[in-house]
Amino acid sequence: MSLALRLGLCGAMATGLAGCLGYDGDIVHGYQLDPTLLNQVKTGSSAEQVLVVMGTPSTTSTVGGSAWYYITQKSDRQYAFQDQSITDQHVLAIYFDKDKKVTRVANYGLKDGKIFDFVSQTTPTGGADSSVLNGMFKSLLRFN
Repeated sequence: MSLALRLGLCGAMATGLAGCLGYDGDIVHGYQLDPTLLNQVKTGSSAEQVLVVMGTPSTTSTVGGSAWYYITQKSDRQYAFQDQSITDQHVLAIYFDKDKKVTRVANYGLKDGKIFDFVSQTTPTGGADSSVLNGMFKSLLRFN
């Protein structure tokens, strides 16, 4: 085999392997939260106003009240051939009363392994809302 052919094969292999190394695997799934838009959602806003400002929610509540959830998940993969690992996740929850007016906005995420509301700086207590959020986070952690 000639030297030029060997160098060509080595160059092709190096180029192929270079795609696996230095892979920027930061991936954002779901809703892309814009803080300036979130500031426009105030207590008393109508559901139509929220829909115009925030867009369609990722999901809505089906039991025990009316809430819209905007879900974001960030994952990382150091190399292209590795599985993704979840680095961050947030659920923005907008709660409505029976007249479809905003009663509360919460931005839930994980802090020290527990669900944490970054708006009110509290951890939710027991109740229907907490179990819904726990279910969302547990299903998101099983991301494949």
